[in-house]
Amino acid sequence: MRKNSIKNTRINGEVLKELSAIIQMGIKDPRIAPMTSVVSVEVAPDLKTCKVWISVLGDEKAARETLAGLMSASGYIRRELAHRVNLRNTPEIEFILDQSIEYGVNMIRKIDEVIDADESSAQVRGEADI
Repeated sequence: MRKNSIKNTRINGEVLKELSAIIQMGIKDPRIAPMTSVVSVEVAPDLKTCKVWISVLGDEKAARETLAGLMSASGYIRRELAHRVNLRNTPEIEFILDQSIEYGVNMIRKIDEVIDADESSAQVRGEADI
């Protein structure tokens, strides 16, 4: 099975859906932030490992605590995944903090600041010509 095969894409989608449900509904660890979402999943072609990118709404401390909580609950999460998804092997799960959403929000904020500064400087120049 190739990495980008249709079968692997379907497995990634199914694992993503089930991991999202498990994290939202099944884990009672207080360290895990309530606004934790699974952004992407990449299951290896041999179904031995799985990289899970998560996004946490909150500060850096909440993200670190959520990551620690998910790491400590990885055995439970893997067992639940085995019950919900019928795979030959249940992959070992590695959680990775995804900061792309936060990066995108910061970039939009910076672009808006530049546009506002440009518009205000254009208004100042326009008033000086009158």
